Amino acid sequence: MLQLADIRAAAQRLQGQVLRTPCVESKTLSQLTTARVFLKFENLQFTATFKERGACNKLVQLSDEERRRGVIAMSAGNHAQGVAYHAQRLGLRAVIVMPRFTPGVKVEGTRSFGAQVVLHGDTLDEARAHAFELAEREQLTFVHPYDDEAIVAGQGTAALEMLEDVPELDTLVVSVGGGGLIAGMAVAAKAVKPAIEVIGVQTLRFPSMYNLLKHASLPQGQSTIAEGIAVGTPGRVPAALIERHVDDIVLVDEGDVEAAIVLLLEIEKTLVEGAGAAGLAALMKDKARFAGRTVGLLLGGGNIDPLLLAAIIERGMVRNGRLARVRVCARDVPGSLARITATVAEAGANVNEVHHQRAFTMLAAQNVEIELVIQTRGPEHIEAVLQALRGAGFQAESQ
Repeated sequence: MLQLADIRAAAQRLQGQVLRTPCVESKTLSQLTTARVFLKFENLQFTATFKERGACNKLVQLSDEERRRGVIAMSAGNHAQGVAYHAQRLGLRAVIVMPRFTPGVKVEGTRSFGAQVVLHGDTLDEARAHAFELAEREQLTFVHPYDDEAIVAGQGTAALEMLEDVPELDTLVVSVGGGGLIAGMAVAAKAVKPAIEVIGVQTLRFPSMYNLLKHASLPQGQSTIAEGIAVGTPGRVPAALIERHVDDIVLVDEGDVEAAIVLLLEIEKTLVEGAGAAGLAALMKDKARFAGRTVGLLLGGGNIDPLLLAAIIERGMVRNGRLARVRVCARDVPGSLARITATVAEAGANVNEVHHQRAFTMLAAQNVEIELVIQTRGPEHIEAVLQALRGAGFQAESQ
């Protein structure tokens, strides 16, 4: 079973081949959570993901014959890019099997490193089965994203760096998909600092490792914003390590992850995908549990589809009350809309969208229902805008 010595050896191999990313305190997140929060910026790796660590550690240990034949991997994107980049750097052929739902930014990123990309199946399990078939048919070395000790050892180097930079860390909160990252980090962290608490995070839609450790049977969903940890079958190698070294696994929902992405973008000015933001989502969801602790969070990846990011930002603004939908009923006469928008402007809000509704309404025929989408400073400001509209003689309510 994997030992600290294996992870230290991996750290030696990775020197000069992957970036030693900064681990720094977030003053604002610390204030928001009443914990000391340190962020490890793995989204600053060349491929914007910690997956480079395991991929590189695996590839540099291949035999000459394995290097000659090439490698194959299956991944929703980040492991794919890590394998493709280091295979290209080391002069190896790389074939990557990805599920059809994989975000375009990850597919194109993988292709940009010279890998042959095969899109197959709707789940990671289906992509994995196809990758095994191709590996056997073409005699390629399979590079598993998490169920391989070399991969786990490579990922564990992140924890060594975190504890070297911030020895006072007493808690690590780590996203869990197949389990390779948290397994490696837990082995390293517990060996260096036995009293440290290691907590895993999964989404409610993909609670596979949670079910395994808690002997639960929560149902599995079809999709999640954290597609990087949307793993239906946890790895056997990491599962054994997690049972021994991980203290707990908690669950977050989609809204928690979305809010964490927006928070990191707004506060830290850093782009983190859903899987990488799950740790902060857990911290924000249960602040009482982490109050007073010194917590390390690993921002695992920054590869997110721009259109998805735009939707997440907009939905975050709605949740925070900074984007609101207001319905106003008024007489359908010239000047009504101008008075409404002028009233909104005087109240300090900005109008994004205006929709008139004349047919699909129960109002009298002489009236019109106007729906406004407005930018505000928050819930109190929304109420101030409504009061201003009512003071101007309009019926107004938020939706």
